[in-house]
Formats: sequence, C-alpha cells, structure tokens
Amino acid sequence: MPVPTPRPHPLLPGQQSVWAFPRPAIARPSAFEIRIVHRGVVIACTKRAVMTLETSHPPSYYIPRAEIDMSLLTPTPRRSLCEWKGEARYFTLSHAGEVLTDVAWSYERPAPGFESLAGHLAFYPDPFEGCFVDGERATPQAGGFYGGWITSHFAGPFKGAPGTRGW
Repeated sequence: MPVPTPRPHPLLPGQQSVWAFPRPAIARPSAFEIRIVHRGVVIACTKRAVMTLETSHPPSYYIPRAEIDMSLLTPTPRRSLCEWKGEARYFTLSHAGEVLTDVAWSYERPAPGFESLAGHLAFYPDPFEGCFVDGERATPQAGGFYGGWITSHFAGPFKGAPGTRGW
C-alpha cells in the first residue's frame, strides 16, 4: 500500500515550504550565516555556504573548507553514494578529548549540477553544542541518516521520522 504524501504545513510570514523544493535535489548559494559551535569553540562560520534543497527535506549547508577549523577534522574510511550528488566521504571531529565520528561529509568530485559543493563540508547538527542559521539554533532532521537543519525559515513536515520513508 503506497504511503500518502503528507499535507504541507501552513506557511508563516517569511517561510518557504520544503514541499516547494525540487526533486531531484539542487544546490544553490545560501544568504544565511552558518555557524557551528562545540564545547565553546567555533568549528565553522560562514556567509558563503551552499545549501542543498530537496522536496520534503530541510536544507543541508555546505561550508567552504577555508571557513572551517580543519585541524579538528580527519577523513574516515566511510563512503556513501547519493544518486544526485555523487560519492561522499566522511570526517571525524576530535576536540577537547571528545571524538565525534563521521559528523561531516564532502563531495570531492561532485556530480554535474553540484560542482559548487566541491571544497565544502556539510555537518550533521545533532552531535554539536549548537548549529546556527542566522543566529537561530537549528534542530536536526529526524532519523539520523539525513543531515538537514530545521529552522523557522522553512515549513514541513520534514522527511526522516518513522513512517516518512515512502515520501
């Protein structure tokens, strides 16, 4: 039995619906300031992020390497494949005696249409003390697989929670 498509939430002033995002996904520059803080240290901060947009998903933000404290990150053997963006490689963050495994990923050779992701890393917001979009703390996209950042800029419902796999 097919899973019914959910009804988009009503929009509040200034919001965009994730149900208006395209499928397949796209990448575009973000005008937001993106900041990641952990244990009181700024891990990354930029106004030059690239965000990926896909139907039913909150954005993922890709930060230029030059605006990330790359001394805290090491590549891991983990790889995954996105049907649109290509092969992702993952990074572990080590800071203040804490190790956060596979918390960031990049597309070293992104697929056509996603070239703007080269030289950038995206981060799962869940393990960090705070991930912020224009100063607003982001909530992690449910489910642990997707790396979206939920803020008041976007209306759901958002894919990732139990029962949303068929969306």
